[in-house]
Amino acid sequence: MTDPDLERWRLVLGAPAASLGQLGPEGAARDAALDWLYGRDGDLDKRDVRRGDGRTGGDGPSALTTVDWLDDVNRLFPRETVERLQRDAIERYEITDIVTDPAVLERVEPNPALLKAVLQTKHLMNPEVLRLARRIVEAVVRDLMAKLATEVRASFTGTRARRPSRWKQARDFDMTRTIRANLGHYRPAERRLFIETPHFFSRTRKQVDQWQVILLVDQSGSMVDSVIHSAVTAACLWGLPGVRTHLIAFDTSVVDLTSDVDDPVELLMKVQLGGGTDIARAVRYGADLIEQPRRAIVALITDFYEGGSPALLIRTVRELVEQGTKVLGLAALDRDANPSYDRDMAQRLADVGASVGAMTPGQLAAFVAEQVGR
Repeated sequence: MTDPDLERWRLVLGAPAASLGQLGPEGAARDAALDWLYGRDGDLDKRDVRRGDGRTGGDGPSALTTVDWLDDVNRLFPRETVERLQRDAIERYEITDIVTDPAVLERVEPNPALLKAVLQTKHLMNPEVLRLARRIVEAVVRDLMAKLATEVRASFTGTRARRPSRWKQARDFDMTRTIRANLGHYRPAERRLFIETPHFFSRTRKQVDQWQVILLVDQSGSMVDSVIHSAVTAACLWGLPGVRTHLIAFDTSVVDLTSDVDDPVELLMKVQLGGGTDIARAVRYGADLIEQPRRAIVALITDFYEGGSPALLIRTVRELVEQGTKVLGLAALDRDANPSYDRDMAQRLADVGASVGAMTPGQLAAFVAEQVGR
């Protein structure tokens, strides 16, 4: 089989596409790597489906180890495919040795799926494995920080104003005003406009007073994406003019992680995912931190499944709104902002004045900048 399109369909469809022809050596190797992973599907087990190379899918003994498989997929597939295969191995088939076996950790390429797996399994790791796993956390967090920092800077830097500036910087060059002011110097014969007086925008900076931004983050297992992005968001907001950031993680207890906000890697290594949820207790803790109610933003990041007192939660949120505090109820704070949550509880909080929805980290930064700059 030489047609790459036919080979791709053969790899996707497996045995039902055997009539397309035999795979070449590299195609057969790809098929073996895919079978090692996706041959574990329960449906394949029940139907005893065989892939084209004659091997049977299932969860029985395999000649390949996880290390061998990782070496194979990194050699045989493009990077984006490797990340998808690794994500399925961890999330769909719970092959945890990808993040708990030192030999595997030394080979694996850091990506967000592996970061989530590290956070969910680090309690199983011995110190040596934890040291290797930290490399994944550092690499992925560094990448997330670089991307979000640009969005945060854009929100807090200010905007160009339509008035002249005596400071001449290329980024503030006012082309339209410059052309209009120098049209008298146009030379038709040469088809050139000579600039005698260039014009520039001024750049206004938002005048800011001190605001508190209190992030209350549900660390139940379903909120792992939001935990990661909350840590990165808090780190990007940390130290900005006019903003004092707090980061609180909670389940049935409350842990104030503010002292580690400037080091999101260390912060994430301290987070303990899983357990119950007492949202009311966390909101009460956040309320007690507020110094100037009308200059405070409380962002409650949770799936709204309350394991504590719903009445206390609603009452506390109502009190915060009535005293002038901005209350955000975010069912997700991540790049997708596509949550699963208790809609009834979210509606009850919206009814007492909270703004409920989902945001990306960049949208939250823009919201904070808008409030602070008023």
